[in-house]
Amino acid sequence: MSDSRGVRVFLEERHLRLADEVADFAAAEIAPLAPPATDDESREQAREILARLGAAGWCRHAVPAEDGTAVDLRACCLIREALAAASPLADSVFALQALGAMPISLAGADEQRRRWLPGVADGGLMAAFALTEPHAGSDVAGLRATAVRDGDEYELIGRKTYITNAGLADFYSLFAVTGTRPDGRPEISCFVVPADTEGLKFVRAQVLSAPHPLGELELDGCRVPASSRVGEEGEGYQLAFATLDRLRATVAAAACGMARRALDEALDHAREREQFGEPLAAFQMTQQKLARMATDLDAARLLTYRAAWEADAGDGRKVTRESAMAKAFATEAAQRIVDDAVQIHGGRGVLAESPVDLLYRAVRALRIYEGATEIQHLVIARELLR
Repeated sequence: MSDSRGVRVFLEERHLRLADEVADFAAAEIAPLAPPATDDESREQAREILARLGAAGWCRHAVPAEDGTAVDLRACCLIREALAAASPLADSVFALQALGAMPISLAGADEQRRRWLPGVADGGLMAAFALTEPHAGSDVAGLRATAVRDGDEYELIGRKTYITNAGLADFYSLFAVTGTRPDGRPEISCFVVPADTEGLKFVRAQVLSAPHPLGELELDGCRVPASSRVGEEGEGYQLAFATLDRLRATVAAAACGMARRALDEALDHAREREQFGEPLAAFQMTQQKLARMATDLDAARLLTYRAAWEADAGDGRKVTRESAMAKAFATEAAQRIVDDAVQIHGGRGVLAESPVDLLYRAVRALRIYEGATEIQHLVIARELLR
């Protein structure tokens, strides 16, 4: 069962039902899977997880409804929170369905939406989001991959790095420079590129501390039809940030899921583990840690679901500040909570087989990807100073 205490004010009845359903699914279908020990295992398991998510209908929440209703971000947050508590890899699989499909959802032509979104929704197609490059992380204007127009085609040249599902995805929402703006900054456009496109090469896997299907791509004379461009030429910069802005609260939700799992593990261990003739839970220093963990988690969840609720309002309000606050606070809080859980477990907490050790290795990346904490603080300050 899910825990919707404190955030019910931001949820509707359908969300409460969904929260219970996805929690039951995660417990029955995802939690029993052994955490992958290697990159190869993570790639194999990612496909298995996608099939399970698709068969159960969860991936349909990653794309707009058939009637055109926008992606329900509160639903995405609830799904990511439940999946992240059960398996960081499962959370990543779902997250990339939403992230890779979002540019198409926001700006894709009807033909693009018909071709790609149904496959994302039923789990038949695995999506990826290819923005980051060796010289361009937080500074998107530093992109060097180019897309040169040649008649009815574009030729893509360059390299992408830190791409989740690289070498595994069926298509990539990929960003490249198509020209120069009057102010001298690069003009960026977005393209949907099928994985089997000639000239698109999977260069190598990049191994994270927690096994995860990450890697590098090379674009070497990769030619795509002009119809693969998502939106107008030059709209890629805004489209990338619109995508990240909309989904940032779901990263916070994943952090909450990992933190909730860590707190649950710490509570169980504190009750069961005896030291000096008493359970750890009897010691005030342990109680202080548990109290701080629970408080941080509640605050993170409130910020997360407030941001998602604001985004779902559909009245045109910008949620840049709310999403940045949620992402920055929740990911930093999750790091503290997981660290405290490891400390409460003592030596057991750093065994590779320990759930809190896996969380410790997995949670760290959340503070970096889709906008590092420092970038979120700059965004918040910018919004305050407008």
